[in-house]
Amino acid sequence: MTEVYLRRLSRWQAEQQRAAVADVHVTAYRGAAGAEYRDRQGFLDRFEQHVQRLGFDMMVADAGGLVGCAYGFRVERTGEWWSDFRGELPTDIEELTASGRTFLLAELMVLPAHRRHGVATLMGERLLARLETDLVVAAVDLERPDDGKDGEDGARGGRPANAAQETVRSWGWSKLGLLAPHSPSAVREVWIRRPLR
Repeated sequence: MTEVYLRRLSRWQAEQQRAAVADVHVTAYRGAAGAEYRDRQGFLDRFEQHVQRLGFDMMVADAGGLVGCAYGFRVERTGEWWSDFRGELPTDIEELTASGRTFLLAELMVLPAHRRHGVATLMGERLLARLETDLVVAAVDLERPDDGKDGEDGARGGRPANAAQETVRSWGWSKLGLLAPHSPSAVREVWIRRPLR
């Protein structure tokens, strides 16, 4: 495998690289569940909004062109992000969100040829290393078990659902619960990590 270099992008650099990031997104999620949510223009529209969010931070993996990307931002203090949470949100999570010290890992994607080489882990570690937050959250898309499909997962790089779960679990994250699905075929699990101090 070609050597991969990681670099952090400023908000301005991220906006300048949006076409290349969209290319990675489309390739990483090709054939995954919820494709209607993951079309190129839909991603570009979301990315344009995400880049403007408070605390936006982004890490990319480059091997003569982008091969992966991880980015996120601060969850709004209003708690709006949690509106689709199923069940009762724990009080400490509400408090951390209201304090402005919760970061959302919004995207983590790696091209198929560069998966299983630690690229996602390195990007995730570097992105989260300098955060001054008390909680990091991510939503992992899982196909419904009764949909008759083979379990491929579009979230977090288009890997099988159990691989996405295994990845966040291996990072020391814990499953918090479920969010209402964004498409008829997908359910989202919420995973959290409290940074080590």
